[in-house]
Amino acid sequence: MTNHVISEREVEFYNKNGYKLHKKPLFSEQKMKELSGIFEEQWELVGRKLNSELDTPHFRDERLLKFLLSDEVLDLVEPIIGPNIGLWSSHFICKEPLIGKQTPWHEDSAYWNGRLSRFDKIVTVWLAIDRSWQENGCMRVIPGTHTGGFSEYEKVDGKDNIFDSEIKNMDASNAVYFELEPGECSLHDSRIIHGAAPNKSPYRRCGYTMRYFSTEAKVFEEKNPNHKVWLARGKDLAGSSFVNV
Repeated sequence: MTNHVISEREVEFYNKNGYKLHKKPLFSEQKMKELSGIFEEQWELVGRKLNSELDTPHFRDERLLKFLLSDEVLDLVEPIIGPNIGLWSSHFICKEPLIGKQTPWHEDSAYWNGRLSRFDKIVTVWLAIDRSWQENGCMRVIPGTHTGGFSEYEKVDGKDNIFDSEIKNMDASNAVYFELEPGECSLHDSRIIHGAAPNKSPYRRCGYTMRYFSTEAKVFEEKNPNHKVWLARGKDLAGSSFVNV
């Protein structure tokens, strides 16, 4: 399968808006089937619920490194953050039918504050395992909100939300919804404001987030106990501690 390289115009759009939709299959049909199978195994292990327990699944199952360190993904990421790429994290995010909680408005960077030296070149590839559309609570972003990264938050009810805090005074009138078919993906900046409505539909909504950073950023080892990062491509520029170097 031919690797996808995004165009200069698409990079300009990403830099301006903080996101990009990639409405093409990321992996071959066989590789996508294999990845979906790994997710189903992991989901079964946690009782087919509780997406928070599916964080960093590649720590437990190194089969996922085949996908996380693949050229298909890294060829998408490199035009965005450059040739020196670290694997920061991954996460299976599954919203169960009818009861999947809301993801409150947030910035990924706010949850990683203090763990890296910079946040301007961190990108998440959100790969749809299930069809993801408005009815079952697809991701949505506020374009152009990726120049800050540390908004003011307030407490929200944990019974209805995946997190217990949300960005204050949100105007969601210009939100863009990331509707994706299985195998398609989106890319977004770690600082962009995003979230998702609850899943009240009868359809499961699962995605795999694959998160990467430019190795210009230093990962502070003392602030990341038991967290492992891989050098995915290129060189280590800031002196982070990679498990595969």
